[in-house]
Amino acid sequence: MKTFLRRALYALLALFALIQFVPYGRGEVDPPVTKEPSWDSPRTRELAVRACFDCHSRTPNRPWYSRVAPVSWLVQHDIEEGREHLDFSAWDQPQRDAHEAGETIEEGEMPPELYLPLHPEAQLSASEKDELARGLQASLADAIRPARRGGGERRERDDD
Repeated sequence: MKTFLRRALYALLALFALIQFVPYGRGEVDPPVTKEPSWDSPRTRELAVRACFDCHSRTPNRPWYSRVAPVSWLVQHDIEEGREHLDFSAWDQPQRDAHEAGETIEEGEMPPELYLPLHPEAQLSASEKDELARGLQASLADAIRPARRGGGERRERDDD
């Protein structure tokens, strides 16, 4: 039995070593920052950097453990998914979920609970959440209005 357990442990260690060479997606090469929103205040940007930028920008702070597979795969997946919804570093491109940014903060959906234990700096007090939500609404207003206006124009055309 001891021999079997020892061999199983060696096999797991070998597998762990081998998966370090299996990249996920594009790896850790982040695209360049092209444009940020016109922030309503430096404080809004500061709070967004603390609570949002690791997944919703092209300048994530990757801790040491995010370079070890399979954790590296999960981190990269979360970053790519976050950028799909909202990317504060690519404001020259359409942002499909900009209209929900303040609301997700107010409702406690962001930052995700699973993210917070390893990123205590992203933990916001109730007043900071309110401040960030209001600041995002003000800062992202230009991105929000065209999306809503575009939807209304389509509905009017459909009614004709």
